[in-house]
Amino acid sequence: MFERFIRGRSLELAKKTALHLLSDKGEANAQNVAAKLLETFYSLDRAEQLSFFEFMSVNFNPNPAAVLAAAQRYADRPDHLSLSHLFLTVEPPRQELLRRMNRAIGGTHAIVQMRERLLGHLKAHPGLKGVDSDIQHVFSSWFNPGFLELHEITWSSPAILLEKIIKHESVHAIDGWDDLRRRLQPDRRCFAFFHPQLPGEPLIFVEVALVPGIAREVGPLLDKKALPLEAKKFKTAIFYSISNCQPGLKGVSLGNFLIKRVAEKIQKEIPSVKIFCTLSPIPGFTKWLDSGVKVEKFDLSSAKRAKVEESFKLLRAKGQPWAKTLSAGWSSLAVSEEEKAALIRLCFIYLSQETCTRDGDAVAKFHLSNGAQLYNINWAADLSKKGVAQSSSLMVNYLYELDEIENNHEAFVNKTVVFAKSLEKLI
Repeated sequence: MFERFIRGRSLELAKKTALHLLSDKGEANAQNVAAKLLETFYSLDRAEQLSFFEFMSVNFNPNPAAVLAAAQRYADRPDHLSLSHLFLTVEPPRQELLRRMNRAIGGTHAIVQMRERLLGHLKAHPGLKGVDSDIQHVFSSWFNPGFLELHEITWSSPAILLEKIIKHESVHAIDGWDDLRRRLQPDRRCFAFFHPQLPGEPLIFVEVALVPGIAREVGPLLDKKALPLEAKKFKTAIFYSISNCQPGLKGVSLGNFLIKRVAEKIQKEIPSVKIFCTLSPIPGFTKWLDSGVKVEKFDLSSAKRAKVEESFKLLRAKGQPWAKTLSAGWSSLAVSEEEKAALIRLCFIYLSQETCTRDGDAVAKFHLSNGAQLYNINWAADLSKKGVAQSSSLMVNYLYELDEIENNHEAFVNKTVVFAKSLEKLI
């Protein structure tokens, strides 16, 4: 009973401190008040933190009457003064609260972690989306690419940083120190973005293989016993893994700038490297195959639509979801040519027709919106259990032609996927 009373007092203290921080008196001593608020927030349990988020959602919204009056004032007199007044009136006070919270020592990192806690509540409490939008809005300024520092991770980097790389690798798990050491040898590179307010904390990192040509399977790239290539053979940079380290920064654009910065850095330091390409997973493919796709919605000729329908029928012939077929011991090394062709064809349809929609593959969205071109679909490219389950072992090359990035990005914005002409033969 006493502990519950103490916790209840902590929640009330957090609310009062937030109100005080946003007041004129609080602003005068913002650093100390912000530190007190953050300390109190992190003393709360999960349910109390949810209550505090709900408090933020309800109590720090713009005044509707004031917004209406400011909008009418601008409509009547559309000058810079009335426009500035409208901006100030429309902005939720939560954003100013967050900016003042950020004045505490370590405030940026604390608010990133706070958003991670908030994201854990959003699905069950969608009413908190306004709070999340405001945090993401201020993050878009605080984590502007101009503030980010690009550093190469090497075997000489601090051990604590290397441990974080192992921990946060989310595409191809790092199997201990020997594996990591191979990934940091001269023909392998790892680059990460850092923020001045989060020293020693990588935000996102990308792993790169320097190889003679475009890689079409991931096994050789991950072979920790493989000998490093000679520098004279470096012709192509393969981005084979990109991982976020800060869940609280979900939705904040970092990876697209990282790939471009790394490509420019490699191009400058290793002039022999002319090709920049990914070897990427297709994490949404199996789920899409089992989602009851309506073939008639695709922008295809009747003949091509018929081929796609036949491909779906072939996979459904076993009378069970494709995911179950995969989990029952399916292997890309022991299938008919018809099944192989069907899977590659459907993968091309998935990537070229669905990526611009809500059901599109997240990795494809990332690279294509970033200005890459859909270049290759590779069979038996990832034979791991995860690779089979996600995409029937298929992987994709997205080609980054630095001179075409803007055109490809614009095409994707206009709902068009740019792909290599060689892929047209798949349907």
